[in-house]
Amino acid sequence: MYLMHRVTSARTLVGVRAWTRTRKLHCMQSNFCGTPFPTMRSQKQLAVGDSMPDVTLSGKGGAPVRLRDLVKERGLVVYFYPKDDTPGCTAESCNFRDSYEDFVSAGADVVGISSDPPESHGRFAAKHRLPFTLLSDESGSARAAFGVKSTFGLMPGRVTFVFDKDGVVRYVFDSQLRVNAHVEHALRVVQAFGPAAK
Repeated sequence: MYLMHRVTSARTLVGVRAWTRTRKLHCMQSNFCGTPFPTMRSQKQLAVGDSMPDVTLSGKGGAPVRLRDLVKERGLVVYFYPKDDTPGCTAESCNFRDSYEDFVSAGADVVGISSDPPESHGRFAAKHRLPFTLLSDESGSARAAFGVKSTFGLMPGRVTFVFDKDGVVRYVFDSQLRVNAHVEHALRVVQAFGPAAK
């Protein structure tokens, strides 16, 4: 397990460095240092005790989905990740997939959010058999509302939020490299809520 974590972290770090080199080259070639991902002025990152922002994103087929409506009578784990089908994001999403039934049994659902369009999410979910919802934040409004900052000012941040059934933040984990720890930490917190209501 330790070796797998080291390998995943190393691969993710290589991806970050490659992204940084590509980004710098783009800036030099175009004399414009714009990001390939949408950016908005971020609020302070949500902290324990804060309420879930009222945001609406694009779901399957581009249908609007109000994030608060997904909480209902259960807790909700919301994880922001940089990009579909990249090594770190695939490892993280598949780890959430493998633990999904444990989250549901503990009383919470899981939602992944990135700036990829719904079509990309559909392919990503089908390829890796992801049983939970992926939402598209193409405008960057959700990242801004949650206060999810970029890594090195270049790569979209990787942050997981755990909300209780009242939509209140119970836990926040922010790490670009420790992709597996997002799932491990979130599950421990959700399991402390108690079993799902019958």
